[in-house]
Order: sequence, then structure tokens, then C-alpha cells
Amino acid sequence: MTRCYLLFGSNQGDKKALLDEACRLIESRCGMLAERSSDYLSEPWGFEAEEWFLNVLLVVETELTPDDLMDRLMEIEHKLGRVRDPEAQGYRSRTVDLDILYYGDQVIRTEKVIAPHPRLHLRRFALMPLCELIPDFLHPEFHRSQQQLLEKCSDHSKVYVSLS
Repeated sequence: MTRCYLLFGSNQGDKKALLDEACRLIESRCGMLAERSSDYLSEPWGFEAEEWFLNVLLVVETELTPDDLMDRLMEIEHKLGRVRDPEAQGYRSRTVDLDILYYGDQVIRTEKVIAPHPRLHLRRFALMPLCELIPDFLHPEFHRSQQQLLEKCSDHSKVYVSLS
């Protein structure tokens, strides 16, 4: 079993219901949901949008390979209404986005999966829930803890723990 750290994000539709359904589908198709961070509200990163994102870190124990895990996550995104436009450029609003931040402590480079996620250290909305659950976990390439990555992060976008 490999402990994987997945980031859920949504800024369209009933975000909380989408998260709940994503958790149910992940547990039935990917592995055991071992932990879950607090819910975080974050302003859109890399584009303008009225709706803020709901972000949550999900920790999954899986026997799936990185590629198989990604295939299943993309199936879940599709089932929950995510439409990927191959012509679209840049970031945009979406019903659901599931990213593999870490696949254990492994460095993965395949056509489907890059782990650790190549931009996690640049994103406050990813680092804050990582710091909540695994502040001392060392990034396998940068050899810095999640807390150290957050302290050095140049992203100053607003991210709050959701109280609702």
C-alpha cells in the first residue's frame, strides 16, 4: 500500500456535495481514505473568477500504480462533471479537480503522472492543508518540509480554513 496525498478543488456547483461524492468514489475506486484535512477556501490561482475554491487534502492508501490512480481520478472528475477542453489554455473554473500531490515519498515521471506535483511548492492552497496533516514530511526532491516550503512560498493569495 502506498500513502498518496490528493488535492480536491472546486469552484463551481455545490462544492461540498461534490467533495462528499468525490470522497465516496475515491474510496470505492482508488483505496482507503485514511485522512482528510480541514476544508479551505482559496481565491482562484492563475486566473480571475468570482467563485473561490473549496480545497481539501485527501490521504488515500492505495495499491494502484501512479498511472492507474490517475486514470481513476480522471474518471471520477468526468463523472462529477469536469469537462476538459484540449483547446483551452490556462486555468479556469471547474466543478472538480483532483491532483496527486505526493505518491508516497516517490519521485514519479510518467506520461500521465508527475509526482511530487511540479507546482505544489508555488501554491499556498496546496501547502496549507499539507502543513495541517504532514508539516514535517520532506519533499523528496527539494528535501524541505511542507512547513519550510510554505514559509518560502512566494504565493500570497488568500487561503482560509472554512468554518462552514
